[in-house]
Amino acid sequence: MTAPWRPAPGRVVCVGETMAALAPDPPRPLADAEHLRVSIAGAESNVAMYLADHGVPAVWISALGDDPLGHRVRAAVAAAGVDVTHVRTDPHRPTGLLLKNPGRTGTRVHYYRTGSAAAALGPDLLDAEPLRSAALLHITGITPALSPSCRDLVTRALATPHTRRPYAISFDVNHRAALWPDGTAPAVLRDLADRADIVFVGLDEAQALWGADLTVTGLRHLLPGPRILVVKDGARAATAVTGNGVCTVPALPTTVVEPVGAGDAFAAGFLTGLLRGETTTRALRLGHLTAVSALKVTGDHGPLPDPADIERLLALTAPDWARHQGGRTDRGAGMASGGGPGACASGYKFGR
Repeated sequence: MTAPWRPAPGRVVCVGETMAALAPDPPRPLADAEHLRVSIAGAESNVAMYLADHGVPAVWISALGDDPLGHRVRAAVAAAGVDVTHVRTDPHRPTGLLLKNPGRTGTRVHYYRTGSAAAALGPDLLDAEPLRSAALLHITGITPALSPSCRDLVTRALATPHTRRPYAISFDVNHRAALWPDGTAPAVLRDLADRADIVFVGLDEAQALWGADLTVTGLRHLLPGPRILVVKDGARAATAVTGNGVCTVPALPTTVVEPVGAGDAFAAGFLTGLLRGETTTRALRLGHLTAVSALKVTGDHGPLPDPADIERLLALTAPDWARHQGGRTDRGAGMASGGGPGACASGYKFGR
């Protein structure tokens, strides 16, 4: 059996919009709130910040308005150890804004990002540093929904075949229905995802986009192109499908303060594992551990566990991992052909 594909170690460049975020403090419906907490919100910068937390060199590329919110966003991302020197300041466009509206059934999000500085990003940024020397480019399905120039950026990045790219590309589908009012999301996101090296997608997200009956196996047949396809099944499990087989690892139970940002944290943890040359099992576990950090805070970015605790949990046997903090050994069973929770089935391959 050939060695599993991994991106080369090195710097990760994350491209996409980050907005200022306002949320009721304490959490309550926005209409009843007397105080709002200011933070930041951006899928790609979330990934960059968690990568930096794990010690991976991370760069965030975007554009911000020349306004107080833009200055605040830049400072917050930089404070997490991310290189922000390539973020553009646009004197003519504002920084995007997001409002969180907590409710009994979850948190709704309201965007004010039309015409923002980041919406003017285009494919020209692919021609300059730091991308020319990057090991990995991370992008999401949010960016192509922001404007025609942003869609051109993502389309061009993924147009070059795997074997001719100077860097690997990871793509988180990250479907935001409010950003796709024209109904083009399913076709566009499927085409883009199938061109990436690494793809992250939620099972429920995929079912909403491409068919309510989709399974992990069906999703792999729908997206045969990625070298690694990671399917997240909420609080149950995550499955990675590679050329060497299928690996499913159950999630760790945790008290959820707010779920926003957990998917970005998971992606950063998993990518960290790949960049370190970890096994698929350990990379998935590191994704789950990083996601817990986001689930425990009201913002998108929370502190990682102590490194010694992370290493101890990564080294657990599959049954001990499944039992950790009350996890059940049957959690996530049936998610992938060839094995139950924590099982990695070799020889289970799909067409490219």
